[in-house]
Amino acid sequence: MATASSNLQLPAELPYDFVKKITNDFSKEREISDNPFGKLYKGINPDDGTVIAVKKLQENAPMPAGKIFINEVQNIMVLKHANIVKMVGYCSETTKKLVQFDHRYIQADVTESVLCYEYLPKGDLAKNLFGKLIIDWDTRFKIIKGICKGLRYLHKLDIPIIHMDLKPENILLDEDMVPKIADFALSRVFGEAQTRLCTQTVVGSYGYMAPEYLYRGEISAQSDIYSLGLLIIEITTGEKNCPETNQPSARNFIDNVQKNWTEDYITFKYSSLTPDCLNQVKRCIKIGLECVTIDRKGRPTIEKIIDTLNGIN
Repeated sequence: MATASSNLQLPAELPYDFVKKITNDFSKEREISDNPFGKLYKGINPDDGTVIAVKKLQENAPMPAGKIFINEVQNIMVLKHANIVKMVGYCSETTKKLVQFDHRYIQADVTESVLCYEYLPKGDLAKNLFGKLIIDWDTRFKIIKGICKGLRYLHKLDIPIIHMDLKPENILLDEDMVPKIADFALSRVFGEAQTRLCTQTVVGSYGYMAPEYLYRGEISAQSDIYSLGLLIIEITTGEKNCPETNQPSARNFIDNVQKNWTEDYITFKYSSLTPDCLNQVKRCIKIGLECVTIDRKGRPTIEKIIDTLNGIN
């Protein structure tokens, strides 16, 4: 388990019947979003009107629901940071259910795994960044810096956490457009003095996976830096990373940004910005492209990224 500040109030273990009640039995009307790992619902406590986000894990997810549950509960239940989504409760309860097997129904033990988080009504970054909402540059820059601060917190824990699935859909926004890193289903915890590990099971989001992870199963803090670079580029340019079927690491998208987003184009594109803000845009493009260097050893550290964003050489 990752370590964080002491004297924290840990999330509550909730009864499954209570979770069903606040989501109206996981009704379609309460569904917020859906991904391969689970469905997210809006939960409303009828007693006091409190709203939370409830994620019901999928039984047929790319990873076993039990492993996802352990990942999320153990890795983030004690984390406390303004740019990390807050877990408020969880449930893992085994019940008897009738299930179909070999053309007949049998009674089987089914474990329901549910994770509960603070509710963030503005939703994810993808919906806000690529929807109808126009986000001004100051807000975009604040979002970039907030994501970087959240990632620095994860990477600098006593037992570091590597997120492994940074993308716009996994960045949630609060009422003040403060970004919060969410969805730790694929996260990995590093032991003391450990900086890299390897896996034979490569699972991730197409278009955001670092090349060394994709092709060699290598996991390190630099895996997150690669995904962060793509996020910084998308937020800065407003261009969506839509990887083609043969572009799991989005190299075509990266090459196009490197080719097109010259200093002259940035000045033209953001002609209404002050000189200071134009320099912020240029720094974001520069550091974003450094983050997506193919060789992981050539990528900047999270501290270097934050210093660059703040204009510190």
